[in-house]
Amino acid sequence: MDNVTLATRFVAGRIRRLQTEPNEGAVRAELAQLRRGIGMVPGEVPELWAVLFDGLPEELMSRNGKPTAAEWAISIALTLYALHQQGKNPAQESMHRQDCPLGASVHRLAGNDEDKLKAVRRRFNAMATAQDIEECAHYLRGLVQLLKAEDIPLDYVKLTEDLFWFQFDEGRQRVRLTWAQDFYKTTDDNKEENSNA
Repeated sequence: MDNVTLATRFVAGRIRRLQTEPNEGAVRAELAQLRRGIGMVPGEVPELWAVLFDGLPEELMSRNGKPTAAEWAISIALTLYALHQQGKNPAQESMHRQDCPLGASVHRLAGNDEDKLKAVRRRFNAMATAQDIEECAHYLRGLVQLLKAEDIPLDYVKLTEDLFWFQFDEGRQRVRLTWAQDFYKTTDDNKEENSNA
């Protein structure tokens, strides 16, 4: 199994566990713990070691003291999921939703407001053109805060995959193309609305 598949399965398992954990206090505590890792290098916050590394497949772990692409992707996805989920019970109102890719979710922020679309597009473009994973994560955090404010979900498993590939030159171009396509894609509902106007 390749590293990106292992990473996405790890994130899916962590999110599923948070969604099904009956102890709400434990879930809130773990999400709060994860939020402390926002903007940090994987492994920098000892309180997160158990959350991020317990059960992590060994082939995803660093062997040289520098976080691997998988460790970066997993850390960013889980900490931003915790930010997005803040104030909501994952079992009842999950902000992770399969088939809500980043581009499509960000486009939903603007709705039909042209000025809002320009502002959102500026933030989205800044994130997409980031030169490294840390800069990308910085801009992504701002977008997740906007998604949170509007209760717009995001597919965090797909985001993990995107963040993994974003760290490689060839993969970055593919990810940017996918984000752009998802952002500008016209859904069947939108086509119908426009034809009835």
